[in-house]
Amino acid sequence: QVQLVESGGGLVQAGASLRLTCAASARTFNAYNMAWFRQAPGKEREFVASISGIDSNSRYADSVKGRFTISRDDAKRSVYLQMNSLKPEDTAVYYCAAKPRVMGWGFTSRTAYDIWGQGTQVTVSS
Repeated sequence: QVQLVESGGGLVQAGASLRLTCAASARTFNAYNMAWFRQAPGKEREFVASISGIDSNSRYADSVKGRFTISRDDAKRSVYLQMNSLKPEDTAVYYCAAKPRVMGWGFTSRTAYDIWGQGTQVTVSS
């Protein structure tokens, strides 16, 4: 079973940047499509961004488009989320998720992913 470990969260002011990292234990990391989700207090976990294991094609939630960038480094078995121009409404626990490539691409529902990390807290102050 693949294990995912997120890091890079923290407390920043509005307008600042953060880079989240998700390190995977998978020996064939490119066999997985990867995604980032987030969950704010009292809210459901929501899709942020995803990236394909085949061609690094990506997709984003409308709320982060133009501010966040997802990328991956298969040699390092890692996926990243570069977050710029952070807003207080970006405050949440951010989770990394993985889905075997053979099971399809482009899912934005949390129920489509079976493999999750433990999460990393991002807090943006106004």
